[in-house]
Amino acid sequence: MDVKGVKIVAKNSKAYHDYFVEDKYEAGIELAGTEVKSIRLGNVNLKDSYCLIKDGEMAVHGMHISPYEKGNIFNKDPRRPRRLLMHKREILRLFAKVKQDGYALVPLSIYFRGPRLKLEVGLCKGKKLYDKRDAAAAKDAKREIDRAMKSRRGGN
Repeated sequence: MDVKGVKIVAKNSKAYHDYFVEDKYEAGIELAGTEVKSIRLGNVNLKDSYCLIKDGEMAVHGMHISPYEKGNIFNKDPRRPRRLLMHKREILRLFAKVKQDGYALVPLSIYFRGPRLKLEVGLCKGKKLYDKRDAAAAKDAKREIDRAMKSRRGGN
């Protein structure tokens, strides 16, 4: 997301740990005004969120947006399902993938593209425990190599 005019508000790093991300899609979100204000302050959590497709509409569930503290009666339930805005063809294509191939739709990040709030949705396959161990081992090995290279450069 290194595009000009994009401000990332929150990332779902747990998703990259638990899933292989096969493909990424951008979707708009249907929100109330106080929710947008709360997200601008960074009061959003994507940790245990997921997307479902029902009746040709896609919604994100489990995304927590803290109530806007300067808000009033217009504050909504922090965990309510929120409708995602995508083209009908895209939603149907994703629905076919999820039903047939055992994929999951997982929110990866939430960001502002100009004045609009967007959600990056990943088409993901679940990792097994041994996959997670392999990924952790590779990360540790890379860290060790970087550390060794840094000490070698610094010692000269």
